[in-house]
Amino acid sequence: MTVDEFTSEWHNESPTMIVHTSGSTGKPKDIVIEKKRMVASANMTCDALDLHSGDTALLCMPLDYIAGKMLVVRSIVRNMKLITVEPSSHPLKSFVNTTFNQNASQKIDFAAFVPLQVIKTLEDADERKVFEQIGNVIIGGGAIDDKLEQQLNTFSNNIYSTYGMTETLSHIALRRISGPDASLWYTPMKGISISLSDEGCLVISAPELCSETLITNDIAEINSQGQFRILGRKDNTINTGGIKVQIEEVERVLKAKGVEHCQITSVPDSVLGEKIVALIPEDITPEEYNNVTFAIATLPKFWQPKKIVKIDSLPMTETGKPNRAEAKRLAAAKLQ
Repeated sequence: MTVDEFTSEWHNESPTMIVHTSGSTGKPKDIVIEKKRMVASANMTCDALDLHSGDTALLCMPLDYIAGKMLVVRSIVRNMKLITVEPSSHPLKSFVNTTFNQNASQKIDFAAFVPLQVIKTLEDADERKVFEQIGNVIIGGGAIDDKLEQQLNTFSNNIYSTYGMTETLSHIALRRISGPDASLWYTPMKGISISLSDEGCLVISAPELCSETLITNDIAEINSQGQFRILGRKDNTINTGGIKVQIEEVERVLKAKGVEHCQITSVPDSVLGEKIVALIPEDITPEEYNNVTFAIATLPKFWQPKKIVKIDSLPMTETGKPNRAEAKRLAAAKLQ
């Protein structure tokens, strides 16, 4: 979908439009959303980031999903200048060696990225300089690992991690990750109320965005200031021998030990109920493989994968998230 196609659909007589979910934990699906709720979401974000008419917004995400659609809606609602570039892992490449970000009257005030785009951008010194000049950056669509977060903490521009999903029309909370005000906790935007379910999952009440209270699958913790942090997904919990192991937590520890290319999943087991499995790419080097086995050996006993399985490539969704359902399927197929 192009920007022209989207704006044409936005301005037609229909009060709704269809958006696609990413399918990170199951099959992608289409949902119908009301345009007035998209406007409410856009205003929440623009208010939180102090975005105004005449500011410049950069679109570098596909318009097939809610993140891209909402960036365009924000530019429409606040009358911001919209710049578009082809979605890629190097979205700022075209700005290198230009005067765009060196001129105060020609700068990017707001942009949204997925983690992969930020990682690749920071690998290039010139693109990194452009990134540093963007006034407000939001990063969503996947987890920001510790290494990337430590890099971004040194930046002086406003950089935030977002929390949300298609059903909440993009994000409902922001977490500052740059500068001295960086935090481990997400702050809900105005008009958003949160609580925990009996299972410890985040419950979202956002009447302007959703007609019903949304019970998520995200296991969360709420502090005394009404902020929250996500511990993992309920459907990413492996029950192995009666011990509950959170997939994201295992992957986080492995990454901290230098394991960059590994996904944790599980397969049914007649004794344990579920058996933890580590998926790694087929083309992994011997040195990398040794690092994986060493890192796994340092994990708590019940966290340690019982099998390491090589596959062609680690399964990801179109929006760059680990495809947990496909990972489980591939592990079962390899070990049957």
